[in-house]
Amino acid sequence: MRRLVVLVLLMTTLGVVASSELTAEFEVAPRLVSDGDWPMWGSTLTRNMVSDATGLPAEWDTDTGLNVKWVAALGSASYGNPVVADGKIFIGTNNELMRAPDVAGDKGIVMAFRESDGEFLWQMVHDKLESGQVNDWPFQGICSSPTVDGDRLYYVSNRGEVVALDTEGFLDGENDGLFTDEVRAGEVDGDVVWSFDMIGQLDVFPHNMTSSSPAVYEDLVIVNTSNGRDEEGHLPSPHAPDLIALDKHTGELVWRASPLGEQILHGQWSSPAVAEIDGVMQVVIGQGDGWVRGFEVTTGSMLWEFDTNPIDAEYPRTRNNIISTPVIWENKVFVANGQDPENGEGRGRLHAIDATQRGNVTESGLVWRVEEIRRSLSTAAIHDGLLYLADFSGFFRCFDVSTGEEVWMYDTFAAVWGSPLVADSKVYLGDEDGDVIVLRVGREMEELAEMNLGSSIYGAPVVANGVLYINTRSELYALVQQ
Repeated sequence: MRRLVVLVLLMTTLGVVASSELTAEFEVAPRLVSDGDWPMWGSTLTRNMVSDATGLPAEWDTDTGLNVKWVAALGSASYGNPVVADGKIFIGTNNELMRAPDVAGDKGIVMAFRESDGEFLWQMVHDKLESGQVNDWPFQGICSSPTVDGDRLYYVSNRGEVVALDTEGFLDGENDGLFTDEVRAGEVDGDVVWSFDMIGQLDVFPHNMTSSSPAVYEDLVIVNTSNGRDEEGHLPSPHAPDLIALDKHTGELVWRASPLGEQILHGQWSSPAVAEIDGVMQVVIGQGDGWVRGFEVTTGSMLWEFDTNPIDAEYPRTRNNIISTPVIWENKVFVANGQDPENGEGRGRLHAIDATQRGNVTESGLVWRVEEIRRSLSTAAIHDGLLYLADFSGFFRCFDVSTGEEVWMYDTFAAVWGSPLVADSKVYLGDEDGDVIVLRVGREMEELAEMNLGSSIYGAPVVANGVLYINTRSELYALVQQ
């Protein structure tokens, strides 16, 4: 029977995953290729989970160290993805590991590691909100996947803040930026450049957690606010924005998109994608009413909207919102819908949308639709005419990107929260049982390997500079081909 641990049960029962050493290193052969950094969720603003890296491992063994470069211990809950830039790796987690003995209790943590050997460099600590529970769930740390732009690290904290850090932390002995009143300013602490409090300044009410991965485009930092409903189903902040843009240098608000208000079904956790579509720069995001929308990137003016649900759908039985991140490819947007995992499995939809049109394009903008999938949290990977997508029930499918025709299906026999990565003629996907499947790309399904990392995987594999990175909820693995 497929193991399905819903969000509420998971969040209230997570324990500490012990590690005998903070970092374990293994002797490996030199890297075979340098394919570049992975500075944000999806590697680029189109959010397509594809890399041109080669020479990546198809299998590894964490007991013998086969193809394992190093392992670094995280907290006990790590939902976002690592990002890699300028010789450092950044990832959000919680404080169950307590790397700083004087920082005790439930906290949100961003950790920085050295790329070459996994050595811990510094961390940023965020207290939990006093209100707790529904808008800053206990023992859930930083769920946002950070974005690196130059020497700045941008993310959304567990407190509903959009935060800009110096990527060097206080290791460089300097207090950079507009903010200089850090409570913790030791060598292993994060250096805040600026912080924008969405709860305090915009009256945002996150449901469970703010988790958007920022999209940094030119001078803007664009994020989903995660405004949502409370545990009783009420909407505390109907006038709060759902999408905002800040000045990346100062943190000042540049624009805010019109609020969804009472249209919000539950919560909002999708991340924005940005690309030029038919000559117009757009930010595209899936929203809490089940619609995906495109906005003009410099003003926040809505250009088009598309309903991913049947007209007669009713929440929560048949109407879904959008948790996955849209992928922009060849003037089209590809996105699946779903629900908070606490609502369980159910029917979902996958859409290809013509993003060159304007207004309500639910009918006119439909390129193709797939209705045979289950609810999905996953972001798609598009490569060589094929689209790869997992649904929450654990069915991993390959589709023809032009027609939506299913090419093959693979059953992981576990819930899938994360997204696939296509790299080196392989497809990598982790599941809630801690298994990583490796398939060969293409129209003929071929399983190359399946390994278990000992703990649930809630993010997506990423690759940078010839190294494959996979984080479980408690550890970060750096994998190379020996």
